[in-house]
Amino acid sequence: MSGIFEDVARLRGVDGQPGGNEVPITVIEPEGHARGGIVVLHESRKFTDALLDLMRALATEGWIAVAPNLFHREDVGSDAKVFGDNLFADFDACHDWLTKRGVLGDCIGALGFDDAGAAAFLVATNRPIGAAVSVAARGITSSLADGAPPLVEAAPALQAPWLGLYGDDDPETPTEHVEALKDAVSRAAVATHVVVYSGLRHRADEPRTADEPDGDPIVDAQTRIFDWFDANLR
Repeated sequence: MSGIFEDVARLRGVDGQPGGNEVPITVIEPEGHARGGIVVLHESRKFTDALLDLMRALATEGWIAVAPNLFHREDVGSDAKVFGDNLFADFDACHDWLTKRGVLGDCIGALGFDDAGAAAFLVATNRPIGAAVSVAARGITSSLADGAPPLVEAAPALQAPWLGLYGDDDPETPTEHVEALKDAVSRAAVATHVVVYSGLRHRADEPRTADEPDGDPIVDAQTRIFDWFDANLR
């Protein structure tokens, strides 16, 4: 099946086998053979057009883009953050969904934005995935929620190549915090890279207008995301 569709991914049971609970997922598949899969972690209760466009772009590059509803356990209107065991359980469900479709584990990546960028980072410290990318990941020096250690503390445990994209005047991620994260990830046993853009135009899931030049930070950020997965998911 190609194109966009809704499905569910089954949560593992306590013994590591599929259980009875499910995670709602939105999937965009490429035409023809898939190169691998990207689990797109997001903090929106509904999909924005920009997020769907980015997922379509990933599919165009040959990746199966799978976005779980991380808030399926929460009441409507809840502002809870999803980290810890629930985050890893939902990621594992997406991982299993992909492997059942023939995707190898080292060809599965994680991508997240803002708080979900921190989630993608923490997944890469707890799961042997192929690669991870975080855009504007928060919680660098202080915990965002229970089950979410500061990124500088978790950084040495990274198990997968990780790319971080930031804006240099984002008040949520001050320059000194990003510099501390650069130092922390340099001690990991995997490849890491942090890119900082001038201004706040660093969000790779923002829409691109027709008059933006090829050197625009949004275009550069999207290119770096695709290149990182190209280089590391093999």
